[in-house]
Amino acid sequence: MLAYRISISGATAQLCDIDVPRPAKGQVRVAIKACGLNFADLLMQKGTYQDTPPAPFTQGMEIAGIIDEVGPNVTHLNPGDRVAIYSGQGGLAEYGVFDADRAIPLPDSIGFEEAAAIQIAYGTSHIALDHRARLQPGETLLVTGAAGGVGLTAVEIGKLMGATVIAQARGADKLAVAQAAGADHLIDASEDLRIRVKDLGGADVVYDAIGGDVFKAAFRATNPEGRLLPIGFAGGDVPQIPANHLLVKNLTVIGFYIGGYLTFRPQIVQDSFETLFRWHSEGRIKPHISHVLPLSEAEKGLQLLRDRTATGKIVITP
Repeated sequence: MLAYRISISGATAQLCDIDVPRPAKGQVRVAIKACGLNFADLLMQKGTYQDTPPAPFTQGMEIAGIIDEVGPNVTHLNPGDRVAIYSGQGGLAEYGVFDADRAIPLPDSIGFEEAAAIQIAYGTSHIALDHRARLQPGETLLVTGAAGGVGLTAVEIGKLMGATVIAQARGADKLAVAQAAGADHLIDASEDLRIRVKDLGGADVVYDAIGGDVFKAAFRATNPEGRLLPIGFAGGDVPQIPANHLLVKNLTVIGFYIGGYLTFRPQIVQDSFETLFRWHSEGRIKPHISHVLPLSEAEKGLQLLRDRTATGKIVITP
């Protein structure tokens, strides 16, 4: 089978022909129909992601497909079941073996591409805004990088939760995508973020996927008792947070990493995914997929992430 693999740590990933794996105890084998790309895939290529597997490994963190074989001790799933799995690796391949406990049955109403696009991006925003930040109706949510894979879902879910949403992105086209997702106010990345947000009454919750100077500006525009979620550092710089400002304004900075919950509270992730798939069935969320590419063009998809030219999600179909 074909798989997009990193054979040596730090080396360029390549499309390889490898043996089809067999499921071990507690695992299932899935014929992969779609795999969502994530910024973390780029960090794994550099070896800088906190959960980079030891080489060799197949890239691809979230998949949807059809179970074609179950391993010993798996009784709740069967060949032919349609499932989604937040796997962390192994998704950019024609087949993959995964822990059965991570597989979530898919309703018939959702396609494989959408199922692969929902898990990490929507799960990150849903758990961050609901479980961690406790976003309330009537509050103001600021989303930076609002047209990106996770940012766009934060706009959509924030609006669903009853917040007034301020979206920051670069350029009219990306801002239009954020507006279509429900943003109430738009700020171009070329504008002074702190002044614009303050003019709009400040932010009660900040969802920041950029870091660096963007986080610093958002920090200064946060209202007293505001909560800040540093979701990622796509801008490259990890901001240093002045503790004295936290004290004076009674601010809270909330750490959040969805992968960590798979280790210490996996049910939080499972419950979130089930909620999100139900919301999709009810028409309450609709993933924005800007590119669907074959496995042979996986590197092209990752380059779109590097160049920040894509909006929403990029999905690979093995």
